[in-house]
Amino acid sequence: MGKTWDQLEELQWTVLRMLKNSLLKNRVAHAYLFEGMRGTGKREVSLLLTKALFCESLIDGYKPCESCNNCRRINNGNHPDIHLIEPEGLSIKVDQIRNLQAEFSKKGVESSRKVYIIVHADKMSVSASNSLLKFLEEPSPGTVAFLLTEQLQQLLPTILSRCQILAFHPLAPQVMVKQLVENGVEPVKAPLLAHLTNNLDEALKLNVDEWFAQAQKIVVKLYEVLRKNPLEAMVTLQGDWFPHFKDKEQIQRGLDLLLLIFKDLLYIQLDKQEQIVFIEESERLKQFALQTSGRRLSDQMSAILDAKRKLQANMNPQLMMEQLVLKIQEGSSFV
Repeated sequence: MGKTWDQLEELQWTVLRMLKNSLLKNRVAHAYLFEGMRGTGKREVSLLLTKALFCESLIDGYKPCESCNNCRRINNGNHPDIHLIEPEGLSIKVDQIRNLQAEFSKKGVESSRKVYIIVHADKMSVSASNSLLKFLEEPSPGTVAFLLTEQLQQLLPTILSRCQILAFHPLAPQVMVKQLVENGVEPVKAPLLAHLTNNLDEALKLNVDEWFAQAQKIVVKLYEVLRKNPLEAMVTLQGDWFPHFKDKEQIQRGLDLLLLIFKDLLYIQLDKQEQIVFIEESERLKQFALQTSGRRLSDQMSAILDAKRKLQANMNPQLMMEQLVLKIQEGSSFV
């Protein structure tokens, strides 16, 4: 079973409030576009509203009961009037949309309602997008569409104009921390994970990932040698950083971890120690925070953010890291 209405309302209050009003006033749109970062609950909310549309025993006029035949079948993914479309390979093909249209030209198997959910709608091919557009322009009665995307700008403006767009906001870190602890993550580790990803499943995987555990140690070591001398920092880059952080995604993760160390130092200086995320390193960080200034920390964080931008722009990672190390030691941002 997915998350309940109350659980999702805690995560996406604005979205759930709007959907509740639509259900109570019987004004459900024929097409919704849910946009937001991965892990913000788009898929769960689309299934929740689908259950509300099919539920045989709604609670308070809008909450699915989760126990009727329709709710159970939707939770199990085997309701014949609900169709889920996901990319085949890298994209959603025109044939997938045409098959959907053919399916929807028939009467509902068990009801007058039909729902289709398109995951990663931004990955539709041009011909699939055009085919869907015709479908959206002439919706069948009782048909509701959910398009889910992390890349709103990749969708045709004509598709956007025919959908009710609801924005899913990133989860507040404290909400994520609570979820992680409820899922067995140690309280001292949860804050760091909550600041690195908005996706609960990804955070839980990182929590038991040996590569990630080692990455944290290397980043802390790099920070410590950065405080000493440039030569030792360059040796650490060659001996530890480059062999461990190999592809662009891993390097970005390493830079995110490094940035969080500097943020922690700043929080300690501002006497906001409840906000630090490297909790297991907190005693050492308190000592380090006494030996630097807020202005210097701000410049160093700017240098890391600049390095992240340069990496995205395909700068040579080795050159980028060597420049970053020198800039952090100067305490000033990139030229």
